[in-house]
Amino acid sequence: MPEVLQYKFWGNTLLSYVIALGILLLAIVLIMILKRIILSRMKVWADKTDNKIDDFLIGGIERSLIPLLYVGAIYIAFGHLNMVPVVRKWFNILISVAITFYLVRAVVAALKFMLMGYMSRQQNGEEKTKQVRGIMIIATAFVWVIGGLVLLSNWGVDVTAFIAGLGIGGIAIALAAQTILGDLFSYFVIFFDRPFEIGDFIIVQDKMGVVEYIGIKTTRIRSLSGEQLVFSNTDLTNSRVHNYKRMERRRIVFQFRVVYQTPAEKLERIPVIVKEIITGREGLQFDRAHLLSLAPSELLYEVVYYVLTGDYNEYMDHQQAINLALFNTFAKEGIEFAYPTQTLYVQQLQQEKEAAAAK
Repeated sequence: MPEVLQYKFWGNTLLSYVIALGILLLAIVLIMILKRIILSRMKVWADKTDNKIDDFLIGGIERSLIPLLYVGAIYIAFGHLNMVPVVRKWFNILISVAITFYLVRAVVAALKFMLMGYMSRQQNGEEKTKQVRGIMIIATAFVWVIGGLVLLSNWGVDVTAFIAGLGIGGIAIALAAQTILGDLFSYFVIFFDRPFEIGDFIIVQDKMGVVEYIGIKTTRIRSLSGEQLVFSNTDLTNSRVHNYKRMERRRIVFQFRVVYQTPAEKLERIPVIVKEIITGREGLQFDRAHLLSLAPSELLYEVVYYVLTGDYNEYMDHQQAINLALFNTFAKEGIEFAYPTQTLYVQQLQQEKEAAAAK
């Protein structure tokens, strides 16, 4: 029996093959024990916690670490065997490709997990996580390119010329696609600087609406009249954007007019009446109320107050309540609102002369 084990096949004894196969089987058994016992217990422990980090780590172990262990077992088991140069070359290539594949996949998964975690902690996190898809496409491509270059470099390939070629090609592509790349960079500006987000009501020049979608090239807004407005990201970053969703309070200025026949004591009381109405409503902050000007046909009052929220509907509810309260209070006080009228006083000089002559 020992003599049989010394027979050589393809440069290795039968004993070497038996040892390699034994190492591989032992490694597979150990990996299966790790997967069945230790990993299963980790899953049970992770299910009892609300932390997402342990779930991510367990998923990473299943998708990347376990396959890497199998690849390592194959390399340890058969790497010491004598192989012809061609077989050795392809064996090393396959091992390095497998290792690079699983490592890059782990890096991409970790990057996605960090971005998703960062966005989910922001306000409206569920909507913001949808924006990660566009960035992940670019980030994934970048990581795979880097992984491919590292792999080629390990094979002895001179990647310097290739990188230089990519630089020249990149310049040519950048010149040919300036608009697209400009929108892409603007997308990153919108994503990280967050001048507006999905669900915000914004005004851009003479266009307004609610942000529905932020993409790599365009941002889509639903206007108040119902149609969808499509803006390039560059147009938005180069424009002045009014974001009303982030308005913490709204400054309101309104005016009303009363007639000249209003008594002076009533005119002095009007600012007090306005102040009592505004301060009597929760969510409002009174600023001032003054007799602004003596217009040709009416007395003009100006009132300033703050609505302690940016909600437009709530502002309109308050303004309507103030208007109705002013109407009712002025009716009780005998104060008349002015409307466009003109009173003409005619001096009848001719009639007076005639009367004087008759006497």
